[in-house]
Amino acid sequence: MRQGPLANSYPGAVTLVVCSLVPYLVLTVAVFPLSEIISMDLGMSRPALLVTVSLSAGAYAVGTLLAAQFALHLPPRRMLIGYEVCFFAASVLAAAAPNATVFIGAYIAQGLLTSLMLIAALPPLVTSWPARKMPISAGILNLCIFGAVSVGPTVGALQAAAHGWRWLFWGVAVVAGLALLFAVLTFRDTPAQDPGAPWDFVALALGITGCGAAFYGAGQLQASMTADVQSVVPLAAGAALIAFLVAYEYRLPNPLVPVKALATSVPLAGILAALTTSAAAFGAMELLLAVLRTASTPTTTALVFLPEFVAAIAVAALFAVLFRTRFTPLLPAAGLLMVVAAVALLMVTVPAVDPALAAATGLIGLGVAAAVSPALFLAGLSLRSKQLQRVFALIELLRAVTAFLTAPILVFLAGTLGDNQIAGTRDALWICLAIAVVGLVGATALYLSGRPRLETPDLERWQSRGEPAWTSPPLLSALPRRRQRQGR
Repeated sequence: MRQGPLANSYPGAVTLVVCSLVPYLVLTVAVFPLSEIISMDLGMSRPALLVTVSLSAGAYAVGTLLAAQFALHLPPRRMLIGYEVCFFAASVLAAAAPNATVFIGAYIAQGLLTSLMLIAALPPLVTSWPARKMPISAGILNLCIFGAVSVGPTVGALQAAAHGWRWLFWGVAVVAGLALLFAVLTFRDTPAQDPGAPWDFVALALGITGCGAAFYGAGQLQASMTADVQSVVPLAAGAALIAFLVAYEYRLPNPLVPVKALATSVPLAGILAALTTSAAAFGAMELLLAVLRTASTPTTTALVFLPEFVAAIAVAALFAVLFRTRFTPLLPAAGLLMVVAAVALLMVTVPAVDPALAAATGLIGLGVAAAVSPALFLAGLSLRSKQLQRVFALIELLRAVTAFLTAPILVFLAGTLGDNQIAGTRDALWICLAIAVVGLVGATALYLSGRPRLETPDLERWQSRGEPAWTSPPLLSALPRRRQRQGR
């Protein structure tokens, strides 16, 4: 088997994952403080840029499905090198873009390629190394998925204060080059997972069409601030196709993503917690960025969001410490409580730019870091280890849809609900609060419906024998009538 010189280096594998995922995830939020500067420099309208950003998020969402399908039939590490080459090229093109057309194509490609790299590089970091490394890998995942996003507003605002945008994108290109280098250095030529598995063309068609339509509609809605046919119809149709995709996969005997296998109490609770936390927190972040865009300077915006990143680092470390204990299932509930508190604080603080605003962003950082990554592992450890890639693919698809579709809808509502932006923002924050409360109550109810024990995960069994790390009782199995039926 061909191997790179760092194939057996865990730090090399960690570096590969960090350099592959962090660059674009920083840009997903950093681009908003830079929107006017990018638009003026490239000669494109701000609405066109907002649609581009939304389509890039849609490409990120659908890329998870493509990556899961490719991993079944094609050598994953060879594919990863191909993804890294393309991501490096797209990052260079985005940074050097001479016009809007090049930038649009490159930025959308960055979103697609990041999710391809996520599904190809991240699960092996969890499954291919000794179980004692898994808590560290979990903490790294936490930092990559949300830590990178949480630092985005600060990085973007600081770049805006310098009245430029290309330095940030060139920095992304440099990190992309490092990712390509480590993809070669850590190369392990592994075979495809299941070459005999069927190609799920229906799922791919539904995912590509649904995400394309939904994210185009959401981008148009935010860009035009008008609920017209051009925005509402594709948004609604795309969302319906994505919902049909989930139902279709549930009914398949050999699905691309294991929807039915995840339909037990523990993973369902984790998935609902991840989706509602992402939707409420990302919506609140974009609403706050929209207010600060006119109410403060870029430097002040950078300082306001800095506590979010610090909180994300702290919770990532806490998650790594708690990973081998029985308390992991409690983290998503605690995270949702933090998001509820953060949104409530924003409602009474906006539009004042004071320390309370920074405290609210810190609570968002605590909440999302405590909920999203732990929820991913609640689902992943409830199934066999060989399904981890497809579990992550499904959850990241749904999480991207809920987070990156909810935020532009809320920004649109903030601009249309109230008599002014501040009143509309408060109304939209009520929706964020409702999403977080529903997630907290719903996830708790789903978890308790099976009455699972708080178990210490058996990581060695999960990794070596491929069996679930803990027991996830059937949904509603704790109800008296359900228990009586099972007894018969």
